[in-house]
Amino acid sequence: MRRCFVCEADTLEPTSRHIRYPDGSRRGFPRVCASCGVLLAAGADAATCWNHLARELAGETFQLSPDAPYGLDLYTLRSAATRLGRGARPLDETDGQALRHPHAERAAAGALFALTALRPRAVSLGIPCRPADLDGVLDALRAQAAWTSDVAILVDGPPRAPDVIDVAGFPQGAVRLAARPLGGDFSAQRNALQDLARHAWMLQLDADEALAPETGRGLPTLAALAEGGGAVSIGLPRRNRVEGILSDVYPDVQYRLNRSHVRFTGRVHERPDLGGDWRQGFIALGGAIEHRLTRTHVAARSTRYETMDPGRGRPEEQTALLRPYRP
Repeated sequence: MRRCFVCEADTLEPTSRHIRYPDGSRRGFPRVCASCGVLLAAGADAATCWNHLARELAGETFQLSPDAPYGLDLYTLRSAATRLGRGARPLDETDGQALRHPHAERAAAGALFALTALRPRAVSLGIPCRPADLDGVLDALRAQAAWTSDVAILVDGPPRAPDVIDVAGFPQGAVRLAARPLGGDFSAQRNALQDLARHAWMLQLDADEALAPETGRGLPTLAALAEGGGAVSIGLPRRNRVEGILSDVYPDVQYRLNRSHVRFTGRVHERPDLGGDWRQGFIALGGAIEHRLTRTHVAARSTRYETMDPGRGRPEEQTALLRPYRP
């Protein structure tokens, strides 16, 4: 197995983690996914593991079997369930503690439910863009009208207060256009967008990114799932397609669905600042951001980022982005 059978990340590595089961037994696992945290038994097969887990996720409750070819705690179970449009919550306070303090030795146990059973939370959409990209952003916006009633577009340019603009498919006043100079700081631009949100949650998409409408419709219940577990940030997989070809940099999780009070940090390769407590975020696997790239952009991207923030441009990522996806 080269990629994780749960989240598809190619981040499998050795581990000394163990799982403790209700009968008191304790089992060690030799490998772990550094992305989602699932544990793998020696010789585990990806298809066998996923088929087993998917069957277990179909019921009303989950209790990790000592015989499963994998191990996981409730924190990882919550992410795995979202791949099937389901959620997981603690059965009792002990499980609640395990959810809030991953990665626990306690074997995953939880109540399972369809995410559609949750009361959805309103989610704003924020889009930072360059002036040259604005027409394309507006043309693509109608696809998101099914799930959000609040859109803020922030253009890199001279400061401009938010103005309401009419966009087909959205009610009057739903879409606003503002501007501020990027100033070589992507996190500052994202934070300015966060401040424009009129809902408690905001998804941010770049001008060269897209989200399928069905994925967007699932965001309000993902936000509800997060609130139920005390999380404030949700990561979505991103498919980087260079000249239409899926890149090996996948799932390239982007923590773009956040409570509006969450701040981003980093002039480039910006990410939510959770105060060092990564447990306030989790990965959702029910859909992905689509990222369109050209070879020219990939070649120039890291150089530009390195100039903006020396030492953090990730020049090594260029090779990986240009390499086609390997299962």
